[in-house]
Amino acid sequence: MKLEVVRPGFATTVQDLGRPGHAALGVGRSGAADRGSFRLANRLVGNPAGAAALEVTLGGLVLRASAVTTVAVTGACCPLSKGGLNGPITLWPGEELALGTAESGLRCYVAVRGGIDVPPVLGSRATDTLGKLGPPPVTAGMLLPIGPAPAAFPVVDLAPRAALPAEPVLRVTPGPRRDWFTAPDDLLSTVYTVSPDSDRVGIRLTGPALARARHDELPSEACVPGSLQVPPSGRPILFHADHPTTGGYPVIAVVEEDDLDLAAQLRPGQTVRFRSAS
Repeated sequence: MKLEVVRPGFATTVQDLGRPGHAALGVGRSGAADRGSFRLANRLVGNPAGAAALEVTLGGLVLRASAVTTVAVTGACCPLSKGGLNGPITLWPGEELALGTAESGLRCYVAVRGGIDVPPVLGSRATDTLGKLGPPPVTAGMLLPIGPAPAAFPVVDLAPRAALPAEPVLRVTPGPRRDWFTAPDDLLSTVYTVSPDSDRVGIRLTGPALARARHDELPSEACVPGSLQVPPSGRPILFHADHPTTGGYPVIAVVEEDDLDLAAQLRPGQTVRFRSAS
């Protein structure tokens, strides 16, 4: 079975849970940015949690089924041409599923029963936009191969989820270079705005600059997902799914792993705050 991509939308990639364990080679984890929504989509079609699915930025994707196919769409709130969010949808041969523009949130996940069966690279089918690993971004006319259906069947027909907050607050722990800033707690009292320059590598924030107490060079050091790195502009960059494994700017704080799914749904122009995890 195959799914035909009629329109790829604004930006669509194949993702799974990534390729952890290769940081020593300079290869990041990558994988789905909103891992909770990704796992839910797979669960709704009876797939294993890590089966490859589509990550769709802002919607706009149109798929056509070649055979009877079960899919599910989760994540950002967007209108669908058939069915609804957070529940299984049956597509008949030749039938199309269209995702409209997301009304809230940024990323949708489309799982298909059997998973997207593209060749794995370093044990993962994820598209790493920074490292250029995995399958290329989805384009119009592409035929996506579908793997064998799992033995298990979906056990739920709807999984309601709470609406995304209009003013997200992300929890942070102190970073290794907190002492490089004259007033590091300013991070917690500032309202930041998500820049249009944000992507899967990092979420760039605009707002008042964080003043540096030290201005000397910092040798590159390891970074983890959620690192808030502060470049010379003084405005933080939140490292996300495709972040580099090292960075040369001081990390003032690190967003809690459990809050990275919410960070993945931040839209350009949206405001965000940080608070201490403790």
